[in-house]
Amino acid sequence: MLNTVAPVWDGNETFMVLGGAALYGAFPVVYSTLLPANYMPLVLMLAGLIFRGAAFELRSKATRTQHLWDLAFIGGSALATFCQGVVLGSLLQGIHIVDDKFAGAPFDWLSPFSIFCGLGLLVTYATLGCGWLIIKTEGELQKAMYSLMKPITGVLLLVILAISIWTVLGQPAIAQRWFGGHNLIWFAPVPVLVLASAWGIFRAVNKQHEHVPFRLGLFMLFLGYSGFIISIWPNIIPPSLTIWQAAANPKSQLFILVGTAIVLPIILVYSYLQYHVFRGKVRENDPGYH
Repeated sequence: MLNTVAPVWDGNETFMVLGGAALYGAFPVVYSTLLPANYMPLVLMLAGLIFRGAAFELRSKATRTQHLWDLAFIGGSALATFCQGVVLGSLLQGIHIVDDKFAGAPFDWLSPFSIFCGLGLLVTYATLGCGWLIIKTEGELQKAMYSLMKPITGVLLLVILAISIWTVLGQPAIAQRWFGGHNLIWFAPVPVLVLASAWGIFRAVNKQHEHVPFRLGLFMLFLGYSGFIISIWPNIIPPSLTIWQAAANPKSQLFILVGTAIVLPIILVYSYLQYHVFRGKVRENDPGYH
């Protein structure tokens, strides 16, 4: 399992650095509000990423403590994912802002809804991981992932349904944004496409089409974030800070745009190369992070 992601995980984190830097340059007010509102989950997320990265390198060198680094990898990955979901949940439920500054309490992020979003993101990423391993492995491991793909997709559908209902009942402004005016035209295809993607995953598993479950899982994740954007638009920090209020001055935005236009194609090219070069199956006796 580690060998399937070993060639690409380091490069993937470049997108986190690019996104964080671009957000700071283009929307500095978001940093001054989102970070104070979510210091603890964000710090814990970084700690999880540190444990996961260290486990990659140190596990291969360890002898007696290898199982402990396995636990560090599992725990770090789960912690980073859970905290990311908590932050998304706290953002969706709204952050108290006064004069473009965070004015809430230190633990406003901690709520049943944000905790459930954290658990929901664990299910989401587990679904993607299951689809990825179907592509990259064979034999008993692939067979186990085929068996897991359908039930975990079903759980993901239940999570999406629960979060959607919870959001509508708990956030009247978002409910109005979903179903009021012309927004319904944009929102209506999302649940239909989610159900169609889940049906496609079930069908692909039955026919053992290796690449389809992962691709449709990615599409479901894209639909989830599309629904998220529709829910808060035009706010970037709901319920009151719009994308226009949070934007940096035009000169800063132009600087970020030029930098992104240079860096992003480079990242996309080497990302394509690493996935292309290391395409195909990964087998148990292949060299790597054993």
